[in-house]
Amino acid sequence: MNTIETENSTLTEAVEKATPIKEWLVEYVGEQQNPEDGEVTVEMVVNTVADEFPEFLMVVAEENWIRGYHQALTDVEEMQTAFKEAEQDTQQEDGSDI
Repeated sequence: MNTIETENSTLTEAVEKATPIKEWLVEYVGEQQNPEDGEVTVEMVVNTVADEFPEFLMVVAEENWIRGYHQALTDVEEMQTAFKEAEQDTQQEDGSDI
């Protein structure tokens, strides 16, 4: 049975203060969440933004869903085309027509 990974390991990664906005955000989230080890994780940032700016995350989530749905439709179309081509190749090799 296939198992789908449901945990996103990125959520537990500490955020590095590599840019001015990250520095500000890590400081802000650190003040809000007050982590015991002093490290601010991506999950903490997401939770804080979800609490304080849910409209932002909704736009990102909606866009991600739309792009994923579009990609799924494209994948289905490509697989249908590949299946038909393989079926035609098999028929030509067998010398039969349907």
